[in-house]
Amino acid sequence: MDPLLFIGLDIGLLLAVPVAWLWSQRTARRARQLEQRARAAERLAELGTLTGGLAHEIKNPLSTVGLNIQLLAEDLADAAELTRDTPAGERISRLQRRLDSLQRETTRLREILDDFLRFAGRLELDRVPTDLNALVDELTDFFEPQAREAHINIRTQLNAAPAIALIDESLLKQALLNLLINATQAMTAAREKQTPHGGANELIIRTQRARPLGQEEIHIHIIDTGPGIPEDVASRIFQPYFSTKRGGTGLGLPTTRRIVEEHGGTITVHGEPGRGSDFTIALPAGDNDLK
Repeated sequence: MDPLLFIGLDIGLLLAVPVAWLWSQRTARRARQLEQRARAAERLAELGTLTGGLAHEIKNPLSTVGLNIQLLAEDLADAAELTRDTPAGERISRLQRRLDSLQRETTRLREILDDFLRFAGRLELDRVPTDLNALVDELTDFFEPQAREAHINIRTQLNAAPAIALIDESLLKQALLNLLINATQAMTAAREKQTPHGGANELIIRTQRARPLGQEEIHIHIIDTGPGIPEDVASRIFQPYFSTKRGGTGLGLPTTRRIVEEHGGTITVHGEPGRGSDFTIALPAGDNDLK
């Protein structure tokens, strides 16, 4: 046999050994990373279960506290009638003010817990093919009185053809309602504080079909004419507990994002300071499931 062949085989073996070693090291490293991720995911799931249970445990006695505060307030109201224009009546009035403050804070705590449980709770989607045009029409009818009270004209711009997507109707309505409420509050605050805005009187819901990267999608736009969103704020608004509103829990938009992502969709925001904002929900089209 040709000696050169032996030399070539030896060189090949010498090269193969470090390559095989590197490959085995890389495989072992990937396995460790996957194991670490699995343990981290398991710990997060356990933490979610514990915090959810803790929130429930807090909520139950908090309801009892709120009920007793209400009963005390009613008793004090009766006593205030009997001691009106007396020194005792003045003391009772001070107690009533303190109870009112305590009741407001108790209500706020209960709302924070409710928001947390909605955000952290397990989502069970009951998805069916739904025409998003019809869903938007129904939601607009529901929200229109609230918009009118805030001096906002709400209108729709719907895709000409049915906009079918596989969704859980109640959960997607909740996500859209969060966006409508936020837009209404932002426009109202801009008018009251005389912040630069785009009119703060128009709220548009638009549906359209799109085909990014060859995949058929349905887009729902929530467009307001409020103060807009600065870039540094827009990058953080979907983070839990981040809020620009005084007293806000910072869980409304993260909950909306979670609902959208559970549907296999995405949510983005484009805001121009002083002109308004456009929140866009993109969902996979579900027309093929009807065929």
